[in-house]
Amino acid sequence: MPDETETQSDLLQAVQARMYAGAFHEAVTLLDDAIHSDPDSVEARYMRAVCHRYLKDVPAAAADLAALKQMAPDFGRAYQEEGHLHRDSGNTERALLAYQRACQFNPALLASWKAQAASLRSLGRGAEAEQVEAQARRLEDLPKDLVAVTHLLYEGKLLKAEQLCRAYMQKNPHNIEGMRLLAEIGKRFGVLEDADFLLETALELEPENIQLRLDFIDVLRKRQKFEAALTQARALHDREPDNPLFQSHLAIESMQTGDFDKALALFETILQALPEDPATLTSRGHALKTLGQQDEAVASYQSAARVKPDQGDAWYALANLKTYHFSDDELARLRSQEAAADLGFQDRVYLCFALGKAFEDRKDYAAAFQYYERGNDLKRAQTRYKSDQMEEELAAQASICTPDLFEKQAGKGCPAPDPIFIVGLPRAGSTLIEQILASHSQVDGTLELPNILALSHRLRGRKRVSDRTFYPRVLHDLDAGKLRALGEDYLDNTRIHRQGAPFFTDKMPNNFRHIGLIKLILPNAKIIDARRGAMACCFSGFKQLFAEGQEFTYGLEEIGRYYKAYVRLMEHWDTVLPGQILRVHHEDVVDDVDAQVRRILEFCGLPFEPGCIDFHHTKRAVRTASSEQVRQPIYKQGVAQWRHFEPWLEPLKVALGTELAEV
Repeated sequence: MPDETETQSDLLQAVQARMYAGAFHEAVTLLDDAIHSDPDSVEARYMRAVCHRYLKDVPAAAADLAALKQMAPDFGRAYQEEGHLHRDSGNTERALLAYQRACQFNPALLASWKAQAASLRSLGRGAEAEQVEAQARRLEDLPKDLVAVTHLLYEGKLLKAEQLCRAYMQKNPHNIEGMRLLAEIGKRFGVLEDADFLLETALELEPENIQLRLDFIDVLRKRQKFEAALTQARALHDREPDNPLFQSHLAIESMQTGDFDKALALFETILQALPEDPATLTSRGHALKTLGQQDEAVASYQSAARVKPDQGDAWYALANLKTYHFSDDELARLRSQEAAADLGFQDRVYLCFALGKAFEDRKDYAAAFQYYERGNDLKRAQTRYKSDQMEEELAAQASICTPDLFEKQAGKGCPAPDPIFIVGLPRAGSTLIEQILASHSQVDGTLELPNILALSHRLRGRKRVSDRTFYPRVLHDLDAGKLRALGEDYLDNTRIHRQGAPFFTDKMPNNFRHIGLIKLILPNAKIIDARRGAMACCFSGFKQLFAEGQEFTYGLEEIGRYYKAYVRLMEHWDTVLPGQILRVHHEDVVDDVDAQVRRILEFCGLPFEPGCIDFHHTKRAVRTASSEQVRQPIYKQGVAQWRHFEPWLEPLKVALGTELAEV
């Protein structure tokens, strides 16, 4: 018998045949059956919306599209179909907005580019229409295979996109767009080294290609090769010094290398030409926040929200200061914007999390939870995170990184003692521990560095899908030279973040997954596990919107299962690496900071310095969500904030299990 996937595929092919024949009523009947058997079928829901539009059943089409955007918030064809629906109803402005969003989520939608141009011309915006038409012509000139690759890429079908793109590139090895698309696929797979190499090669072949250089900057930044990204941004700026886009990129890369004066000067230059540009006002706010200039940051964010009331990034940035409280007027504006039907997906996510914070500050915990949950539901639909897969990955670390592995590979890595890794879950107090250590004269505080994750991706290579346990199994086969080289590679690539102290912190929380790799390539590195009570840690993560990554936080069950798997893996590391990991409980630091500071310093082999206790006076750039909190003395009231939300947290308690839920 055929499996369900084959049956569904055959059914959708039959639907497509009836749609081509104009038999839309028959198609809808078949699609009703398909959706009944698989309510999460994006393709079936999309096809039924199209059929309803052709049948002029606007309410039914709109209902399908609303459900579709909930299921797959970044599905470009849903917005294209919404554009067609508004166009047919005579609402040109709403159609234009939908077409623009369609192209944002999937740049290969030629029909949306052409419809967008037509809408702009009908609205008298000819100059903008010409730019859009140029994009449509560029898309029409692309080889059909690469258009298909783009569709697959932006609909999340990465394996199919990679297969098709590689097949095309074998016949056309120097096609620039093919190289760019393959680099984008590599970036989404997390294989950033491949993306880096492809884009660098493509730029050598076509150095004037601006899109290539912009893509290259993005990959270099994700690899935290900030000096290289700055060089590329400077090259763009030098060719057109008055171009606001290039000024903005140079400002952002200047921030990444710590040159905030340069960044702020560039933002001011942009604002002189574009006085009310909301994106620039928001970016300037981020720079000021990182420097600890909170009042100035608040003013910049408020200006962005005033100019563009649906600028979700600015609203959420205010909430994310943690110390900012929204006024009654701001709360009313926030609620009004979030209720708007045409609000963009990412803006809606930002506003939901901001409203959660606003109502929590007012002690209206029911309303706060409602918005936190809505924001998390939207993000979870977008990320498509699967707990089962993550649990399998963590279990593989425990089953493969055995005492035999560490005995066989002992003493083979790079002996440098420089790094102090702070691992755990986000919102567990790692920024506080980092601030304590960074207040010591012998320690440089850096960032959440992605280098260990990048090394794990490199070791996994292209077998990450076909052979899920190739890494960490490969750790058994690495010789002394390779292990040492990997350790030295880590030190070389993180040197840009250091300022001359003999030791430095790396507070990427997800590194707990790779402690086996760390101790093999850097056997003398120190590892601190930042631990916080399960309910407090998980709920704090649930109500935090992260810039990227941490997909496990966007659901109470998901984050509970992740925390439980994290504790289980840390117990394994304690067993196979006895005495090599220091566990620091956030609650203990809050209760007795002096004792815990001395304990941390002793573990790291550092002499006591009073500045580590007065950490809130340390002047340094802090980029995490706790940036304002660690600039203040210990705040004890936040330890049990989750209890205000306890009536809604049963799914989290169940996922954690009785033992952890009571911690």
